[in-house]
Amino acid sequence: MFVKVPSATNLGLETIGVDVEVNIASRGLPVFEIVGLPSKAIDESRERVRTAIINSGLEFPFRRIIVNLAPADLPKEGSFYDLPIAVGIVSQVLKIGLPKNSLFFGELSLDGTLRHTRGALLLALFAKEQGFENIFVPKQSANEAAIIKGVNVYPIENLYQLFSHLLGKTQVKPAEYQGQVRRGEEPEFDMKEVLGQEQAKRAMEIAAAGGHNLFMLGSPGSGKTMLARALPGILPALGEEESLEVTKIYSVSGQIPPEGSLMTICPFRSPHHTISQAGLIGGGSNPRPGEISLAHRGVLFLDEFSEFPRSVMEALRQPMEDGKLTISRSKAQVNYPARFILVASSNPCPCGYLYHPKKKCICTEREIRKYRKRVSGPILDRIDLHVEVPVVDIRELSQHQGLRDFLEPSNKIRERVIKAREIQRKRFSAEGIFTNAEMKNTHIKKYCPLSQEVKRILSQAGLSFNLSARAYFKMIKIARTIADLEGAEEVAVPHMAEALQYRSKEN
Repeated sequence: MFVKVPSATNLGLETIGVDVEVNIASRGLPVFEIVGLPSKAIDESRERVRTAIINSGLEFPFRRIIVNLAPADLPKEGSFYDLPIAVGIVSQVLKIGLPKNSLFFGELSLDGTLRHTRGALLLALFAKEQGFENIFVPKQSANEAAIIKGVNVYPIENLYQLFSHLLGKTQVKPAEYQGQVRRGEEPEFDMKEVLGQEQAKRAMEIAAAGGHNLFMLGSPGSGKTMLARALPGILPALGEEESLEVTKIYSVSGQIPPEGSLMTICPFRSPHHTISQAGLIGGGSNPRPGEISLAHRGVLFLDEFSEFPRSVMEALRQPMEDGKLTISRSKAQVNYPARFILVASSNPCPCGYLYHPKKKCICTEREIRKYRKRVSGPILDRIDLHVEVPVVDIRELSQHQGLRDFLEPSNKIRERVIKAREIQRKRFSAEGIFTNAEMKNTHIKKYCPLSQEVKRILSQAGLSFNLSARAYFKMIKIARTIADLEGAEEVAVPHMAEALQYRSKEN
């Protein structure tokens, strides 16, 4: 007896069809083998499938069972083959035909129930592209798959329910999308809680409006971390296309919660400085997305930037420039998007008090130079906005405390950011990009014409600051964002003058 059960596997964000071929021989010693380059997790599914079938009150044939995962030359890993393997075995025992144009996908528990399984969204996309009408997935993953319209998503609780449906005894209705579910908590801080630091707040607004990277330099306790954690509160919600991009990444990494669905708020990732290169960039034998991909269309906050290993920081170069990365391994090569706003913060010296108005720095010049060199010039050159965050005097804090209710809250800043983003969305509607920071040089020439006076100011600043060609064009992008925040059609002298204030003369 032989049956073929359609399923799929995920290789990065690409989904590849896999046929689960199950053959039950009438002769030979009882054996249960899985072939087709399975991983250890798939090899262990033999015991899960056998026990789940028996505990579901169904018959498990003690015969020679061979399962082939085709194509056989493609390495496979994961637990989502449990369901198609079980379906292939039980359907032959019960002698029932499987529904046409249907995919089966899910991990089994020992009692026969189906567990939440990563990658359901990518499976639904694949099913729609390949013309499959039905997909059978765990109930907890059904809402995630139901985002994709045009495919019947059947939420299955356990094996017994599935075969009751296939035998026509009961009917499982296709899942209906239950709406967008906000993932994550509200921003930790509101901008009105940050007392003082008006220039840094303005830099945050520009970074949010144009998708620009930001570097903050300041002594301990000056408010760098608080500012960064307030940034998500001024970012607009993700658009439809952006939401799908982000949700696909979280789906393949298994970070969509049970009953979860489309991500509508910008991700905020803040890894510790002890993170490995694979953890930040992505990797593994079957490459998984790293923090930079999980921060796609959101914020990657690297606190204590100078404490990150040099090799980890240098690995950011290409993703920061291209907005994507390719991870190559001997078994596979995958592509992940990585278009994020980098917010990095650092102390000015090892002790942290180089520019402190009251505390004395105890570092030598050699120690300061060595500390600064931990962050290379090429990395700093890729960061658009550079801002110093000075220490706020205690007396000023006391004065500001009483004015807290009169300070501008995040929702007011967010309104300006949304308007600026809408201008950019309309401007780049035919270009396939969303923000000013994503512009290439051809886009700058097309969308950022400069008057002779603006060009003169930029050229003088370029000579004074020793700007690289990259930094030169970044100044134009920032000025364009400042103009968008004001609703101006052209980049004027005040816009460029403000943009140049955010460029460090030391870098």
